Amino acid sequence: MIPAEPPIPAPPSPTVVGIGADGWDGLPESSRAALLRADVVIGGARQLALLPDRCAGRRVPWPSPLRPAVAGLLTAHQGLRVAVLASGDPMFYGIGRALCEELGPENLRVLPHPSSVSYACARLGWPLEDTEVVTLVGRPAARLAAALHDGRRLLVLSAGAGTPGDVAALLRERGFGPSGMRVLEQLGGAAEECVTGTAEGWARPPGDPLNVIAVECRRDPASLRLGAVPGLPDDAYEHDGQLTKRHVRAATLGALAPAPGELLWDVGGGSGSIAVEWMRTHPSCRAVTVERDPVRAGRITRNADRLGVPALRVVTGRAPEALAALPVPDAVFIGGGLTVPGLLDACWEALPPGGRLVANTVTLESEALLAERYRRHGGELVRLAVAHAVPVGGFTGWRQAMPVTQWSVRKPAGTPSIPPSSGENR
Repeated sequence: MIPAEPPIPAPPSPTVVGIGADGWDGLPESSRAALLRADVVIGGARQLALLPDRCAGRRVPWPSPLRPAVAGLLTAHQGLRVAVLASGDPMFYGIGRALCEELGPENLRVLPHPSSVSYACARLGWPLEDTEVVTLVGRPAARLAAALHDGRRLLVLSAGAGTPGDVAALLRERGFGPSGMRVLEQLGGAAEECVTGTAEGWARPPGDPLNVIAVECRRDPASLRLGAVPGLPDDAYEHDGQLTKRHVRAATLGALAPAPGELLWDVGGGSGSIAVEWMRTHPSCRAVTVERDPVRAGRITRNADRLGVPALRVVTGRAPEALAALPVPDAVFIGGGLTVPGLLDACWEALPPGGRLVANTVTLESEALLAERYRRHGGELVRLAVAHAVPVGGFTGWRQAMPVTQWSVRKPAGTPSIPPSSGENR
């Protein structure tokens, strides 16, 4: 009988080691041991420079851009003992996420270090659970605007030495000039420093690129107040009259019912208010707005930047043709163009089972179309009427806005495509 060959040992799993500004001296023994026995150490140039000479493994700096290179670097060093250096906690806006996506968490060993956020809260005396974190690493500063609320404490992960100045400028532009700012540099290291000031008085030149910005939000009383729920003031938007007004907008977002991570199609974007407020409900919400007018499309982009959701995707084109290449939505809002042949059909067919569709109109022709679809598919058909108090001579009376008819519906499982209706194609 031929003896069975011993099983081939599995290649060693990469180890991700978090390291701080205190370098080698701040590492626990388990992290030091992983680095000392590594054949290859992959990391940023700054992290690699923190290692002593007795870490004999070959040092490989990450290329730029980093994410596309991850798979190739891991494949190139397969079978070797690989250590990956990360700044602070690798699973907090760090390389740990990309490695888990590539290898699976079961094939990775992660040895975290205190994050810059943990250090910052320890220095400031801020409870971590009450402190909102916004990263500007590889992201536009405009995304900070969505987190600005009077009295809130924010920690901003900086993209470099110029980020504090960018943050101060944004705070001033958004009416938060009185906000206190503290820039904490080289947290945990020998060169740690804290610089304090206010956004309106910030004049410090760029300092250390390794910094975290603490913001205590204070709104200028004269600036427009923006709440945390849908129904922002109409004055918050740049528009030419093509704007879903505040009270109808709040009701529309309530019918759309955004949830974290979901994607909205906003068809007939106008000023982009529905897509903007969908994305403001949670940082992971996504939206695509489709607008045929290039001038309005540019206006939507400016509104998205101003209101803190610069990731809003704006597609300039005519629906339904412009919808063909879009990712599958969780919800669709149709704010205009209901009588365009094929538009409502295309939106309905794009929805997966369980997806939601909400359509608003003020015209009799589109109202008749929505009533016909309501009879066929159910859902909810409502008329929204809003009146505002206005002066009438020396008295006060009501001025009625145009009523809005709204159809909202959830697509059930196994729903067939809708055949074109004669009313829609006239």
